[in-house]
Amino acid sequence: MKNLNSARPVLLLAAIIATSSMLHGSATAQTGMTVVESKQVKWGPPPPQFLPGAQFAVLAGDPSKAGVYTIRLKMPSGYKISPHWHTADVDVTVISGNFGIAMGDKFDKSTGQVVKPGGFFLEPKGMHHYAWAVGPTVIQVYGEGPFTITYVDPADDPSTAHH
Repeated sequence: MKNLNSARPVLLLAAIIATSSMLHGSATAQTGMTVVESKQVKWGPPPPQFLPGAQFAVLAGDPSKAGVYTIRLKMPSGYKISPHWHTADVDVTVISGNFGIAMGDKFDKSTGQVVKPGGFFLEPKGMHHYAWAVGPTVIQVYGEGPFTITYVDPADDPSTAHH
């Protein structure tokens, strides 16, 4: 009888954990889960803050609004992103290709580092940096929106270029 009494708190705790797990599981099932296979990524033109030639995909969230987002940027070989900064931290993972990244206000590949597929880097809020694609490259960007890109030299901003 003593063994059963000492086992009750453990059984009660196990029941609470199991119930909690089931409730969490049903909440997840009710709110849904987002699964995007690589073949299902919907590519389109990038926002106007990026030079033409790249392709852009939103995997989750809305990068133009407050909240968490995940996006991908597909760039041709030689694609460049001029010196800029962001208003919030930006997490970047290289999916394919090689992606050059460097800090500073002037574009100079010799001061940067090339990140290979599977590599990750963090662009801290306010850090001036620039980037380039070495071969066709895809990156995945994750952050807390809204996603902003402010060019160090406003003349580098493709969204304000006069045609």
